[in-house]
This record gives sequence, structure tokens and C-alpha cells, in this order.
Amino acid sequence: MDIVIDLQPVTDFLNLPIDQLLLTSLYYVGWIPLAATFIWGVIQVWLRYIRLAYGASEKTVLLAIDIPRGNAQTPKAVENIFSYLAGAHSTQDLYEKWWLGMWQLYFSFEIVSIEGYIQFLIWTPEKYRYLVDAAIYSQYPDAEITEVNDYTEGFPVHFPDDQYDIFGGEFKLVEDSVYPIKTYKYFEHLMGEPETQYKDPMATLMDLMSSLKRGEQLWYQILVIPISSDWSMAGDEEVKRIIGEKSGKKNWIDNIADWLINLMGQFSEMIYQLWGDIEEKKKEEKEAQFRMMNLKPRQKKQVEEIQEKVGKLGFGVKIRYVYVARKEAINKNKVTYGLIGYMKQFNFNDLNSYKPDIGDRGTVTKVKYDRLFGQLRVNYRKTKVMLAYKYRSDVRGRAPHILNTEELASIWHFPAEASVKAPLIQKAPGRKAEPPSSLPVIKENVAKELAGGGRLISEGIFNLAGGASLRGPETKVKHEPPGNLPVV
Repeated sequence: MDIVIDLQPVTDFLNLPIDQLLLTSLYYVGWIPLAATFIWGVIQVWLRYIRLAYGASEKTVLLAIDIPRGNAQTPKAVENIFSYLAGAHSTQDLYEKWWLGMWQLYFSFEIVSIEGYIQFLIWTPEKYRYLVDAAIYSQYPDAEITEVNDYTEGFPVHFPDDQYDIFGGEFKLVEDSVYPIKTYKYFEHLMGEPETQYKDPMATLMDLMSSLKRGEQLWYQILVIPISSDWSMAGDEEVKRIIGEKSGKKNWIDNIADWLINLMGQFSEMIYQLWGDIEEKKKEEKEAQFRMMNLKPRQKKQVEEIQEKVGKLGFGVKIRYVYVARKEAINKNKVTYGLIGYMKQFNFNDLNSYKPDIGDRGTVTKVKYDRLFGQLRVNYRKTKVMLAYKYRSDVRGRAPHILNTEELASIWHFPAEASVKAPLIQKAPGRKAEPPSSLPVIKENVAKELAGGGRLISEGIFNLAGGASLRGPETKVKHEPPGNLPVV
């Protein structure tokens, strides 16, 4: 019996006029991409809705961090703080992600200058408050942590504005995240007096911030998002690419082929396979050694630095800045060039570097071809960056890049007092000494003190947010800030 395939219906269909051909195709199969697009849109709307609801249910706090005067700690202490905060990482199951809208909560490490008065702050979900406290106190036992109100309140978020103007944006990496930036260890040397052997890169930022005049403010924000350790595999793949080794990445076709080959190999001659495997392994080891020996110095450095970076804990990172000032006081050039200069200290020409996120799809409040609706586009960007900063958004702007704990501690840390002489950095009044353990505790007096509404006084320009410093007795303000500073 012969099998005959009749292609006449296909031929008739292809011979239809083009308009009928398109309409018929749309009728039978055209609904599939439309339906898929609609379903995808519904899923995205639902996911956005439940995530916003979950985010609104999570309370956050803003903490002002004051370290003792005479701080001699290097950024290594802050690196330990970031390592401790990696404990906030969690993985959501399908129910938590698609029904409850749960996502990875994160932190924001900030430095603000209000008319030259500098304050270090950490924004955190309230559920991680004591995680942050423990991380800070473990490295700075005499630090003061105070819950304060948000300094961004009271400023316009839509532009143009009659009183204020802003300039801001994000910084992005030039190369892939697996390539490291310059870290604090490159600012150490063994020459000179001990107090001069570490040249703190934070000194330039503190000098810039302390130079702000009346009506000027500069906000610097680093979002720190805990992530899994899977990102390190990208570094391993990049190392293989540099040395010319075959990539270990495989798709599902490769996996099926490998499974079939292994299955067939089980029925092959065992002795031949054994000796063949040994010969192949020896050959691969020799080839790998030969490739490493023939790398150029630049490639060797890249391999070593990438391997060192991926060996430490990593975080998703977004870096933003906003310079906001009254129109009569604004000085964009001083702040913009100064902040770019600060970030360029961490640049490697042969590894990785930071640059402002400028361009047609960038976030910096500056556009090309400004004759084409230039001011309208600039104001639109100003509104976007102000909203992103105010709400500490991890989805607005560029996608996060990855830094490890050492890199993070390099770009955000408490400055060493021997290197930084900025006069208006907010600090704790001084080192506190513990009382002798033999002193009696008069509980009645303590109870009366608390019953009388006694509370701790924090030195600074921020309003207390229903609380105060978590440690130590009531302290007097030794150095009041200038009287003309705004209370935000």
C-alpha cells in the first residue's frame, strides 16, 4: 500500500492573494502571540501589584551613625559589617513570590551634607534593625545609633520648581561586574609615619561635602542588595575565556548529548576507556599549564583579581547622588566634577572603573541634543532620579551591578581621623568608659528617671523619629551645629 501525501491544500493556501493569506494566517495562528502577550502583561501587572503591597507592608527606619572621635579603624571594619549583613539574604518559594509578592529586602548606605554638615546614615527594613545594630557595635562598640526622620522630606519631587533645582544620576561600571575596582588596600603604603600610611580616599568626598554653602545639599546613596553566591560562577567563566579554556556552560542539548555518550561508553571496552581517560586528563592538565604560562601580564592580573573578587561575598549595588540647592545658591560644576573625581579614585584602566550614567538612556540629569525638547527631557530625568532616590528604589534606573564586601567598604566607610580633617563630620562626643562592676545600681532612681520622661539626646541636625540613641546614658551636646542649619 503506497502512502501519498497531498500537498495541494498547502499549495492553494500559498497561492492566495497576500491580503487573504495574512487574514487567514491571523485567524488560525495570529491569536497565539496576542494571547501570550496579554497573559504576560497580566502576570506583570499582578506581580507589580502584590510587590507594591508587600513593600508597603514592610516598615523601614533611617539610622544616623555617629562614631567616636579619634577613629583609627580602617575600612576593614566596615567590610566586616557588610559581611555580617549578608545574613539578610533569603530565597522565596513560588507561593511567597507569586502570591504574597515577597522579594529580597535590602539596605541603603548614605552620606549627606546639609550646608556642609555631614552625616552618615543607614536605611534599613525595620525587621533588620537589630542586625544593623549588631553589625555596627561589633566593630565600633562606642558608636551612637539614632533613629531619625527622612531628610528628603519637604523637597520637591517634580520639576521644574520655583525655589529648588537639582543635578543627579547614577554611576555605572564600565566593564562586567566580575572585574573589580580599586579597593582600600591600594591606598596603603609603608612609607612615612604610621598615621600617614593609609591615604583615605574618603578624604576628597568629605572635603567636597564640607565645602557646601548655605542653601546647598548633597546626597550620596548606595543600595546594598543581598544576593546568592551564584554570581561567582560568572567570574569562573570569564577566567576560562581569558586563558582560552573551553567554557563549562552547557545548554539542554549538550546535556542530552553528554548523557547519551556516557551511556554508550558503559558498553565500550573498559580497559581502553580507562587508559583513554587517563591520557585525556594528562593532556588537559598540560594544556592548562601551557596556557597559564603564556598569558600576558595584563591577563595574569585580570585572572588573579577576578578570582580574588569572586572569592568574597557579593551584593547587588546601585549608586546614586543628588545635589539639591536653592536656585540662587546652586553650583553644579563644583559638586559634579568633585563627585566624579571621588569615584575615579577607584578606577583601574585594565580592570574596572566607574563613570556617570550619561547618554540617551542614562539617568544623569543631562541630555544630548538639547535643542530637541531639551529642557522637557531634563526635567523628566530630574523627576525620575529624585523619586528613585527618595524611595530608595532598586528597580528605577540602571540594573544593579555586583560589588564584593571589600569594594563596598572602599566606597562607603567611616573616615580615618588621621587622614580626614573635614570639620563638620558628625561624631559621637567621645569614647565612653564602662563603670566599675562593683558600683551599686539604685533601681529606684532609674525608675524615677524613666518615669519623668527622660530620654537620650543626640547630637546632630536630624529630628529624632520617636526614639533616640540606643546606648549609653544621657549626654550633653558638646558641639552644637550652626544655628542656621535647616531641620529636615
